[in-house]
Amino acid sequence: MTEILAIIPARGGSKGIPKKNIRMVDGHPLISYSIQAALESKSINRIICSTDSKNIRNIAQKYGAEVPSLRPLELAQDNTSDLDTFYWLLNELKDKENYKPEIIVQLRPTSPIRLRGQIDEAIELLINNQAVDSVRSVTPAKATPYKMWKIKDKILYPLLENNKLKEPYNMPRQQLPEVWWQTGTIDITRAKNIFSGTMTGKIIKPYIIDAEHAVDIDQIESLDEAERIIKSINCIKP
Repeated sequence: MTEILAIIPARGGSKGIPKKNIRMVDGHPLISYSIQAALESKSINRIICSTDSKNIRNIAQKYGAEVPSLRPLELAQDNTSDLDTFYWLLNELKDKENYKPEIIVQLRPTSPIRLRGQIDEAIELLINNQAVDSVRSVTPAKATPYKMWKIKDKILYPLLENNKLKEPYNMPRQQLPEVWWQTGTIDITRAKNIFSGTMTGKIIKPYIIDAEHAVDIDQIESLDEAERIIKSINCIKP
């Protein structure tokens, strides 16, 4: 049986929304939605919250996640990468428990809207495709990078160069390549990728979700939007 670990990263600091990961959303702390989603998965064997905060630790444990140890402060900064955090945690688990999961499911608290079955479907995509390194949730992008620009020395330059398309920024959007926006809803990777210095590897399979559910909470307005959606649909709730 494949050992599958869910990791919910939730540091205590947040500039946009203070104590964002434990702000109340429809009567429950934000982080609890990701914990509940992991609990309802038929595939996940273990759920760990990675945090530097004792308060978040207590709340995460109350809702059903483990917190074996607090994350070091140097791994709880604004510029801390997922890779550094996950690498440290997996090494801790290996050294202290000889625990070596094969698949890692990242469930970000800031993307709380998940439907039943989605996590297991995404895990199945990875398990059934041995050549695939990871699975990432995506949604159709609202804007195309082919119509985006950089400014250098007060001059505009296209963000993307494409030799096959002449002046794509002047073309109808319908004629441009379809592009996808990554969400934080579900990220699944093989543990060996992390030990090789990458969160995703090279071959990434998409798991497409509804754009209406792709909420990324970074401002108060997005918190309110998430609560509105959660109240209106049959998504996973604590």
